[in-house]
Amino acid sequence: MDSGATTADAIVVLGGGVPSRPDRAAELFKAGEALRILVSGTNDCDWSEQVLETNGVPAAAIERECESRSTFENAKFSIPLLRRMGAHRVIIVTSWFHSRRAQATFEHLAPDIKFFSRPSYFGYDAKNRGEVQAYMRMEYPKLIGYWGWHGVAPF
Repeated sequence: MDSGATTADAIVVLGGGVPSRPDRAAELFKAGEALRILVSGTNDCDWSEQVLETNGVPAAAIERECESRSTFENAKFSIPLLRRMGAHRVIIVTSWFHSRRAQATFEHLAPDIKFFSRPSYFGYDAKNRGEVQAYMRMEYPKLIGYWGWHGVAPF
């Protein structure tokens, strides 16, 4: 799910140990889609920040949320930071197969903020698909689980 090129106040790049996520966020930053990036994820903050800086994003443009351990926590802990930043339009960067649930979760917890999905496409092509098939298979039960546990509608 890709919202297409847009401009926003901030980009949130979700953790998950996937190198294409901070790479994609840096690409969007350099294209002028947003001037700030918030990295989110307990084990990914340092690494994502380093990847962003290696890809030309200045440290001053990067904020950190390093406590979240799930997509729900990514949203729950990032939204107050986004509000403090004055963000009203936010791009979410995650993997393409995770983008629907991520966007739905952020929208559920912050209906006052407009969210856009600009995912990374690692594993979308046949060459790398084998590396993400397990993640893809886990995503469908998580969509249903988020609907049941958190009230996040997957549609």
